[in-house]
Amino acid sequence: MVACLYNPLFLEHGQPWHPESAERFEVVVDRLQNTGLWDRLQHLDFGPATVEQIGWVHQPYYIEYLRDLCAAGGGALDADTYATEQTYEVAMLAAGASITAAEALMRGQVDAAFCLVRPPGHHAGTDQARGFCFFNNVAVAAEAALHFGATRVAIVDFDAHHGNGTQEIFYHRGDVLYISLHQSPYYPGTGTVDEVGVDEGAGSTINIPLPAESRDEHYRRAWEELIVPALKAFGPDIILISAGYDAHWKDPLTGLSLTAVGFYEMVKMAQESAQQTCQGRLGLILEGGYHLEALPLSVENTFLALLGEPIRQPDESPPPLHPAQAERINQYLDYAITTHRRRLKLE
Repeated sequence: MVACLYNPLFLEHGQPWHPESAERFEVVVDRLQNTGLWDRLQHLDFGPATVEQIGWVHQPYYIEYLRDLCAAGGGALDADTYATEQTYEVAMLAAGASITAAEALMRGQVDAAFCLVRPPGHHAGTDQARGFCFFNNVAVAAEAALHFGATRVAIVDFDAHHGNGTQEIFYHRGDVLYISLHQSPYYPGTGTVDEVGVDEGAGSTINIPLPAESRDEHYRRAWEELIVPALKAFGPDIILISAGYDAHWKDPLTGLSLTAVGFYEMVKMAQESAQQTCQGRLGLILEGGYHLEALPLSVENTFLALLGEPIRQPDESPPPLHPAQAERINQYLDYAITTHRRRLKLE
């Protein structure tokens, strides 16, 4: 059974002019309903996270600050991240969905779960909102999984932007493996190959930075040659995905060139890894994705992958890749794969 976690209250946060707007959710839900997928999913009930649960990964003074800011009507937390009166309530609910999904997966109540939540979370650090993110949903989900019996959690982040908040939260810890595929150089400027964790977390961070125009075949190779072997070696009890779809070639905010087919393939590989390592426990949490046609198509393909069904609508192909850029991408990929495989002693 594939679960979906969604609440119309997620539409209440934000501004219509902002890239991370409610409209991007409306088109996703409309597509899932119009294609008949919506009625085939198990829709789990959930409530907001508690302050204690948010405190697993965020500092108490930051939680209080965001609550008071929203109670006063909201305001800017950085150049891109604007809280409204509803943001605190909605962000607590997004984190609550992530906790419920982790619990359902750990208890064996569902085979896979996709949290259709906003605002996104992977840029939110322990005491800082940034990059459209307020509370780190996938980090809260990882902590929830640990509370519900997991001893090791793997997070794979395929959002176009590096999840600097998630990395920051777990950088010193060895019980959470964080793997990120992302565009580089690009916001937030972190996520280099040599950022691998410290102290008990040494070796538990794997960054795969890729240049603009990287596409499906490059991501497929990263999964096959590095991510899948790393997941197998780590042996997680659950795999969580920061599912950002802004790596799509049509996305207005980034320069990568994936297709909806590529997202389908990544989710299938994640699902196979979960079946091999952690009894199939796979949870996805929505991050970015800002093209109003590409996002719903990519999310639809994600659900089709989780349901074990073929792609209904193939995606258009991105513009041709110049040979010089193809060589540059392969050089980046060769370096990341070789460096990490040697460091992790992967066979």
